[in-house]
Amino acid sequence: MKPSEINGVVLTVGNSMMGDDGAGPMLGEKMLRDPVSGWTVVNGGSAPENVVHQVRALNPSRVVVVDATDMGLSPGEIRVVDPNDIADMFIVSTHTMPLTFLIDSLKDDVPEVTFIGIQPDIVAFYFPVTPAVCDAVERLYQHLENWQGPEGIEALVIEASEEI
Repeated sequence: MKPSEINGVVLTVGNSMMGDDGAGPMLGEKMLRDPVSGWTVVNGGSAPENVVHQVRALNPSRVVVVDATDMGLSPGEIRVVDPNDIADMFIVSTHTMPLTFLIDSLKDDVPEVTFIGIQPDIVAFYFPVTPAVCDAVERLYQHLENWQGPEGIEALVIEASEEI
């Protein structure tokens, strides 16, 4: 896709060798296999600050940062996380730099930056992504095609609670 055809970038964050921390990379792999119209994916891995230049070069109107985030919820729950709350939540991170710096940096150039957290269950070396997190990744992937901004994520929260 040419930069002019891209409305949004999904910046995936995480380590696929660390169980549910691989939620972001799992979404990225899915998007590479079956692209979503108007979106491209940039894999940020464990050091997403190293690919910010790639995101900026695409000149998107929106960026969605997706990462496994311990929010004290049930595994697989999805939430929009206010970047101002990241420090208050005392998120244990596998990343080299706090995501608040990355998000603030992106906001300098991108009109809409949304941080979406997926509640992990198991974050440990050589564990697979758990079924609850796999389901969350699938729901988020399906939701991207009809993206309505960060407030649209509320539908995924309701959808998950109805499945219980």
